[in-house]
Amino acid sequence: MTAHRAQRLKIESIETTVLDIPLVRPHVTSVGRIEKQSIALVRVRTTDGLEGIGEAVVPGGPWWSGDTIEGVEVLIRRYLAPLLIGEDASRIDFQFQRLNKLIPGAAFAKAGLEMALWDLLGKNLGLPVYQLLGGTHRRKLAVTWALGADSPEIVAEEIQRKLAEGSHISFKLKMGKSEPATDVARIADICRRIPDGTPLAVDLNGAWDESTARRWIPVLSEAGISLIEQPVARWDLEGLSRLTQISTARIMADESLLDVRDALNLAHSRVANVFALKLAKSGGIREVQRIGSIAEAYGVACYGGTTIESSLGTAAAVHAFCACGSITAGTELFGPLLLTDDIVEEPVRYSDGYVHLNDGPGLGVILDERKVAMYSR
Repeated sequence: MTAHRAQRLKIESIETTVLDIPLVRPHVTSVGRIEKQSIALVRVRTTDGLEGIGEAVVPGGPWWSGDTIEGVEVLIRRYLAPLLIGEDASRIDFQFQRLNKLIPGAAFAKAGLEMALWDLLGKNLGLPVYQLLGGTHRRKLAVTWALGADSPEIVAEEIQRKLAEGSHISFKLKMGKSEPATDVARIADICRRIPDGTPLAVDLNGAWDESTARRWIPVLSEAGISLIEQPVARWDLEGLSRLTQISTARIMADESLLDVRDALNLAHSRVANVFALKLAKSGGIREVQRIGSIAEAYGVACYGGTTIESSLGTAAAVHAFCACGSITAGTELFGPLLLTDDIVEEPVRYSDGYVHLNDGPGLGVILDERKVAMYSR
């Protein structure tokens, strides 16, 4: 049986396809406007025909990290895939330690590849990925709905609608596109238009400097904002730490936190109250699990972030986050809800403000090949 397993998981081919899926509404951030999401679909096949699927995504373009979906595809096809062909797909940690020595960085591309290997291994063993990660801490995850940097009327109406539907009970607002006083006034206006006590966070994507943040974070807190994500630039860890010490709202690190070394530094120095974990920015499930363990050791809460994935990438995140004990600050795994369509036969299931874990082998999703063809470039 052991020899059969080893032969069965020998990687024969790795293919990528870029898909473009429109959003149900534009997603406005501090640096741009996103109207579609591009996905690099990854298929890893073994010598006897078993297939694992994954997706690599960047959050709407190169503004976040410099990565593009076109660059991700080239990295996988020309550089990463040749290093994995002929290798044993079941040795996931070993293979990616080897890749990291040969090709540093490339987290977004590696995350899509690694996702496909986890799916492949789970299918081979007939087990869901969360079982391979040690089992669940929970079977569903609360989902915060993120809104763009639009007018108070538009944002408040969308929040009111989501609350009435019961589909979401917590929300995150994008900031940083306009002058701080105007931006903060917009957020305060939104807070006044929605029910008291509605959990609200803001995300600045590093748009402010420390002095600006010191001036306006207390105003945001007074207005009702309970969580502030990445108020200053990713490199300004000292500034982020000082803001964490003085703020009544929790401060969350996102762009400042990419890998385990960042996690150790941020946790040891008490730079933030909350860590934003994302499969894509950290290179996949393995690194996210390690970051989560560091956060747990230091008593830092973790939040499950998104880069606007389809149900494929979202299913992988649900498996990873349900198996991670330190995900105690919620998630924002709303990707499939922001897309006009999906690429799997049965999308991930949402109800009552939660996304639910599935029990199928691997990631538990099956590609809808008609949709894949429809949205392929």
